[in-house]
Amino acid sequence: MVETYTDVSDLRPGFILSEDIFVNTKDPIVRKGTMLVLEHFEILQAFGIRKVKVEERVQINKEENVSAGTQSLSPDDVLAIIPMEKLNLQDRYESVVQSFRKEFQGWRAGVKPDIAKVRTLALPLVETFIEQKKMLTVLNEFSNSKDYLYHHSIAVGILAAMIGKQLEFPKGQVLQLGLAGVLADCGMAKINRSITEKASFLTKDEFKEVKKHTVYSYQMVQETPFLRPEMKIAIFQHHERLDGSGYPKGIKMNDISIFSQILAVADVFHAMTSERVYRKRESPFKVIEMIKEEEFGKFDIKVVQALHDLVANITIGTKVKLTNGDVGEVIFVHRDARLRPMVKKNDDESIIDLTTNRHLAIERVLE
Repeated sequence: MVETYTDVSDLRPGFILSEDIFVNTKDPIVRKGTMLVLEHFEILQAFGIRKVKVEERVQINKEENVSAGTQSLSPDDVLAIIPMEKLNLQDRYESVVQSFRKEFQGWRAGVKPDIAKVRTLALPLVETFIEQKKMLTVLNEFSNSKDYLYHHSIAVGILAAMIGKQLEFPKGQVLQLGLAGVLADCGMAKINRSITEKASFLTKDEFKEVKKHTVYSYQMVQETPFLRPEMKIAIFQHHERLDGSGYPKGIKMNDISIFSQILAVADVFHAMTSERVYRKRESPFKVIEMIKEEEFGKFDIKVVQALHDLVANITIGTKVKLTNGDVGEVIFVHRDARLRPMVKKNDDESIIDLTTNRHLAIERVLE
């Protein structure tokens, strides 16, 4: 086996990485043993990496050796031309988050957002999650409190697209929702970092400042041809609520578009299920119930139900961990309470019916 350092510009799809690649990160942005595909080259170039150590080139399928150019694609074009199933999904997700982080830092410095680049960066990952729906319930585990803002943007794009797919929207709208979700909080780049990175609850004045991000986000995407007008409005409205309790305008009901509602539900769900500096993450299964019960009247029922159906994709035989730490196997799924199945514990084979044990919930699905 031949290993050699190769210029990134000379790489071709099918090379195997011979060593982990770190860029001031705790974990590698690309791991040893990864078969390189076109999008890896963009990531390496974005991080300023000039040479990598690779093994001898392997045989490439014709469909993998495609052009990286995407500038001529319309917003409705399918962007998932990369064989993503060959990559570890979490590694791929981490790479996208770090690349998005670099873009975001540019916006903070006053650089105009390159929406086409963000689209090319994020949408293949979005489509991968759409195809692997069961990964939704572990999406929150990929996030961390330190880089929450960047994780949140990518995750909201993933969730918004998945909800749109569940609602049977056309593929073009699904991809547009994914891109709008990723860009919904781009206006946070205009908010002082002392506020966005604060490790405690915001003061009233600080929260008032944060509320301006929806206006900033709209302004930053207003001129791009890569987002439809209705998606730009959705970005502006994604913190509005049906009962009028949202911002920036406090509008109600039919004045809020369905696309805005999808971004809103995706935003709230990921925020509540993610670890933050000032609080721990909640179970996705528990959060769905909280949104349906505690936030009743604020969100479109159809949208919430679509997310519910995605999360409640549990079948008999599924291995789960409960919020009290117990591990077991689903032995029965209630037709009208899919989030609360009957679980047989591994340790003593006793059965817990989550419909009657309301203090418990599924913490996560185990592999």
